Amino acid sequence: MLEYFRPTRQANSLDLISVEQLRQDGIRGLIIDLDNTMTPWNNVEVGPKVEEWFKKVKSAGIRACVVSNNSKRQRVAVVADRLGIPFVFGATKPRRRAFRAGMNLLETGQEDTAVIGDQLFTDILGGNRLGLYTILVTPINDHEFIGTRIMRRIEKVLVWIMRHCASAKPYSPKIH
Repeated sequence: MLEYFRPTRQANSLDLISVEQLRQDGIRGLIIDLDNTMTPWNNVEVGPKVEEWFKKVKSAGIRACVVSNNSKRQRVAVVADRLGIPFVFGATKPRRRAFRAGMNLLETGQEDTAVIGDQLFTDILGGNRLGLYTILVTPINDHEFIGTRIMRRIEKVLVWIMRHCASAKPYSPKIH
C-alpha cells in the first residue's frame, strides 16, 4: 500500500528537474500539475525559471501537458496557452482517467510518461496507480486550498511512517 505513495524522484522545484535525466530515463511525455507545482495556488503567473525549464523540455523533444484538478477551465487554459501545451482541467486526480487523458494528449504510454506534482494523495498516488514515473516537487508556497492544507498534515504522517517503520521500505527517492 505504501508503495503507491513513493515517488520515483523528488525535486525542490519544477525548474530543478534535470531534463537530461528525464531523457536518459526514457521519458517522452510529462503530465504536470498546475497549482503549487507550475504556479502559485490559484494564480496564472508562471515564473521565468519555469518558462525557461519548459523551453528546455521542448528543445529536448519531450512533450508536456497540464493535468489539474482545478475546475476553472479558463484559469488552466491561460497557463497552458502561455506555455504552448495542452491541458486537462477538472481532472479528479488521483483517478486514472485523468492521467490516461494526459497520455492521450501526449501520445505516450506508461513506459515513457512521467507525472510531476506537489501532492502525494493526488499526483503521486494517481501516477503510481498506473505504473508511471513520478516526481514529487516541493510546493511553490504555503498558500493553498483548505482541503489541501488538511491533506498536507496527513502527508507528513505518511512520510514519517515511510521513513521510520520497519515494515516499510526506506523512503529515499533520488533528489535532483
